Amino acid sequence: MGDISKDIQSKFANAKVKALLNIIYTANWINSHQNEFFKPFGISPQQFNILRILRGARKPISVQAIKERMLERAPNATRLMDKLCTKKLINRLPCPGDRRVVHIEITDEGLSLLDEISKDFKEDLLVNLTEAEAIQLSDLLDKIR
Repeated sequence: MGDISKDIQSKFANAKVKALLNIIYTANWINSHQNEFFKPFGISPQQFNILRILRGARKPISVQAIKERMLERAPNATRLMDKLCTKKLINRLPCPGDRRVVHIEITDEGLSLLDEISKDFKEDLLVNLTEAEAIQLSDLLDKIR
């Protein structure tokens, strides 16, 4: 098992500083693993998140609704969706009632990609945690926010 003190060769002023730096370090570690996992599929973790949001919505939803549901509040969400549209994984639909609003829907190709990803997607990053520990970790992270 990892020890952040050894991993970054550092000592900490107190347990709270160590915990905060450990959260940041672990978030970056997870990000790195996710980027490597999604690379063969030609999408980023943020694009995967958009596709999952659209699949879960089961109907076209506004760009604003997607932004509000994203795990990582990306200011570049429109650019991410541009790339998904170019790859034919999503469609843009003009809103008949308001020309300023655009709705987004996932395409059959997008749904197929999600199915393909789900075959390889594993929760291996949390393999060292029991179910009770995962619940405790989630509760603690919620408490921080």
